[in-house]
Amino acid sequence: MNGVSNDFAPLTVGFDLDMTLIDSRPGIKAVYDVLAAETGVFIDSALAVTRLGPPMDDELVNWFPAERVPEMADRFRELYPRYAIAPTPAMPGARDAVDAVRAAGGRVVVVTAKYGPNAELHLRHLGIDAEVRGWLWAEAKAEALLEYGAAVYVGDHTGDVRGARTAGALSVAVATGPCDAAELGAAGADVVLADLTAFPAWLADYAPAAA
Repeated sequence: MNGVSNDFAPLTVGFDLDMTLIDSRPGIKAVYDVLAAETGVFIDSALAVTRLGPPMDDELVNWFPAERVPEMADRFRELYPRYAIAPTPAMPGARDAVDAVRAAGGRVVVVTAKYGPNAELHLRHLGIDAEVRGWLWAEAKAEALLEYGAAVYVGDHTGDVRGARTAGALSVAVATGPCDAAELGAAGADVVLADLTAFPAWLADYAPAAA
């Protein structure tokens, strides 16, 4: 599902994945619980899923010595398809948000810190069609946003706001993740929505002005 930028596309909108398009908390919690059972190391999975956004390795350092993190990260990704995909629902409004971009003649790209193949599994499972760039966090997301020529980037974390601003894209933030509306606004989001159910109406006003 990867691709390259198309200068003739009238509108490209990027979306974050975890807690923007999908509620990945149930699936990620399940993987942490299996990893804890396998290793005998206590992981407060309920706490861990309140901090989604940064790369998973950043969370693992809270539970494992630094020298074990690469091994545990690999194992986490191996377990992920079996335990995390089925329990993970789409966020309210996610499909309608993606459909609204397409109805406006635009293109959708998902830019996420998640391992790309696992991100693609989520989208296929939920029937959301989008190009994917994975393993990019915060300012590094600008790499893909610039490649695809994204005019808008939608995310739930201050790291997503930083990525959008680094790329010169409009930052649309949704207060559905670990960062509340005030925090997202203070980080420099251009638009803050309660959730994606408000996105189609916002896009209907934005798209003609951007054309």
